[in-house]
Amino acid sequence: MPGAAERARTMGVRGGKAVLMPAVDGDTPRVEPLLHHVHADGSASLLLDEDHELVGLAWQAPHGELTAMVELTDPAPVRLREPVRGLLWITGFLQALDERGARAEALSVAATRPDPRLLDVGHGATMLRLVPASLVLADAEGTCSLTPQEFAAATPDPFCLMEDDWLRHLELSHRDVVDLLARHIPEQLRGGHVRPLGLDRLGLRLRVEAADGDHDVRLAFSKSVTTPHELSLELRRLVGCPFMASLHSD
Repeated sequence: MPGAAERARTMGVRGGKAVLMPAVDGDTPRVEPLLHHVHADGSASLLLDEDHELVGLAWQAPHGELTAMVELTDPAPVRLREPVRGLLWITGFLQALDERGARAEALSVAATRPDPRLLDVGHGATMLRLVPASLVLADAEGTCSLTPQEFAAATPDPFCLMEDDWLRHLELSHRDVVDLLARHIPEQLRGGHVRPLGLDRLGLRLRVEAADGDHDVRLAFSKSVTTPHELSLELRRLVGCPFMASLHSD
């Protein structure tokens, strides 16, 4: 299993749904940004409507910094009765940016993640920046605290941006392959509905939806893989079938 920092960094790259929660008294609601992006150092760029009250609160905060937290959700790539695979909380200081700073922030995001919504900066929307103080990851492996330095030093999984499409394809078009993979799960779980849950450089994860609850099973690769070719060889080994190439040629 990849380490906590690598899992957190991977979650940041994947994106998911974000919610911004200010640490202020009163009834200021949780807000879903118009766009968010987590940078390699753990900081987050957050696009909000320029009239949103959080923008005003950030400007009014001492030194232009408002204590806040971003909650990032990692959704399963296929429809599951428990669809959330993990949560990442980034706590830090929300900085208000002047017009030049907001545009520079938007350009920084666009260099990695081009999005037409970034063109709205200065035209009805503004960009804020969350500077991280601490991070907490909660997933199937448990809950772990991380420093921004640990997060920044980690490398995201090489397959994190192809994982969703690949697993959806596996679920919708290759149930026969899922059935072959299911031969590796513990015998007491084989009566449940087996679904593809996750993929990383060290293995494949399956979710077994059974009458007594949900169970996650990891099928480990024989070694860490970094390329599609190495991944294909490991999947063929798990399936035990010479015809796995059809999965990647469809």
